[in-house]
Amino acid sequence: MKKHLQHLSLMLLLVMLTSACQGGLPIIGGNSVVVPMYYGSEKEEWLVPLVEAFNAQKNKTEAGSTIVIEATPIGSIESGDKIVAEEIKPVVWSPASSAYVPVTNENWRRIHAEDLVVGTPNDLVLSPVVIAMWRPMAEALGWPDKTLGWSDIADMAVSEEGWAAFGYPEWGDFKLGHTHPNFSNSGIISVIAEAYAGAGKQRGLTLEDLAQDRVIEFMTAVESSIIHYGESTGFFANRMFDLGPSYLSAAVMYENLVAAQETKRLSGEASQLPVVAIYPKEGTFWSNHPYIILNAPWVTDEQREAAEMFEAFLLDKPQQLKAIEYGFRPADPTIPLGAPLDEQHGVDPLQPQTVLEVPDGEVVVAIQELWRSQAKKPVDLMVVVDVSGSMEGEKISSARASLVEFIELLDDRDRLEVILFSNQLTTLSELSALGEKRADVMRRVSGIIEGGDTRLYDAVQFAYDELRAKGDPDHIRAIVVLSDGADTASKLSLDQLMVQVGNLSEGGKSTKIFTIAFGRDASVDILKRIAESTGGRQYDGDTKTISDVYAAIATFF
Repeated sequence: MKKHLQHLSLMLLLVMLTSACQGGLPIIGGNSVVVPMYYGSEKEEWLVPLVEAFNAQKNKTEAGSTIVIEATPIGSIESGDKIVAEEIKPVVWSPASSAYVPVTNENWRRIHAEDLVVGTPNDLVLSPVVIAMWRPMAEALGWPDKTLGWSDIADMAVSEEGWAAFGYPEWGDFKLGHTHPNFSNSGIISVIAEAYAGAGKQRGLTLEDLAQDRVIEFMTAVESSIIHYGESTGFFANRMFDLGPSYLSAAVMYENLVAAQETKRLSGEASQLPVVAIYPKEGTFWSNHPYIILNAPWVTDEQREAAEMFEAFLLDKPQQLKAIEYGFRPADPTIPLGAPLDEQHGVDPLQPQTVLEVPDGEVVVAIQELWRSQAKKPVDLMVVVDVSGSMEGEKISSARASLVEFIELLDDRDRLEVILFSNQLTTLSELSALGEKRADVMRRVSGIIEGGDTRLYDAVQFAYDELRAKGDPDHIRAIVVLSDGADTASKLSLDQLMVQVGNLSEGGKSTKIFTIAFGRDASVDILKRIAESTGGRQYDGDTKTISDVYAAIATFF
């Protein structure tokens, strides 16, 4: 009996040890304090190795607990909204900049009696927000002898001659890109900077300023050159540097991304033209990556202590020097800058000369609304939905519900056409402004039923032809295609389809096709080929994730 009890005790100990290794019960005598950190993904390459190094040191709090940092990359605006909704509960929040912090604080105060962010947090690393432009194009505008800015962008955007006015008709129109201001830090910074430039101010932007016609007209002029929006600054940088000047003339991004691209070009990893950072003469913002220990009820005293120790580690000189390798400027201004933060890599370490003031939260929200309701470039959008027999059951149910949610994300000025396909092609709603028909379209989408074969290629071609015939060339033009299977009934072959849609002859202004491979049986490779050949993007989705996929696509518009 005694041996049996000893055997059971040993087995129990092994189970406890196994659970501890898998993140369950703590190892006896090995208590830990976990510090969840949500951070802007722009600094991921710099931060992740430092998290690993800090955790490997087994640093301890005064109570003897081992500190474990758990860092998760996430969009800056998305994370702020999720913290307020308590969908995520970090101890440390480090967005790409402080620009959205006043809005987050204001939203938090509506629910709680005190601020979520108290005082002025320390910055981790710095990178000014710049307009990245191909060097030959910048030189055509007079750079570097002439300082460029948002006014030059506005003039180029409304010019009927485009680059021909500067002796380069082969470059076509001026094409600009920035991310979506409701989702991305660089996007909200872009439209705040536009509003400041329109008002002719560098600080103290007010609601009264935003009501001036000149501000609205200036923002609308700049936005008219947009090819599309997006959720990720890094995605825009990759798209610009991969597809070249025919796709984008310039894009709003961070200085460190310009330095990274030039590092690749100088080493022979990239074959594109040189790119330079333009620091707008009207002023810009720092992407300052604040380190915020939240004043939230779920943050314990020991977690706060641990977070402060990690902050000290990140701000120590060896870690700050490491930031320069990734194109960031150290938060400590006494640390001298070196390559790649130099003119050879397209950046100017003496810039920016003018830094704009972050407006109050209510002003930032008003700028977002002004952009959305008046300045934003509208989209002409074809939504093409597979309703073949294989969509039966949960698939068609989730497709209906998610499409309704997607339509809700579009603006009244956007124009929408909905096309259903099986062995037949059915136009559910013709291309027209959404505002006047939103309720009717959502009602009809809610009644979609499935049946028949799959004419994928014919449906894409039909939507493409419809958009070319009816679309407004001054709008963003896009097609969103959802399909759960292979083509089984088209008259058109894939090769024939690709001849029609698979080209970028219009550069960034070409019609973009975004495809969704819905479920395991979808033709992922084919849908990816269709999307990427137009400058669009392919997504994987299922009944659980399709709403998130549609939300991600909506950030392009």
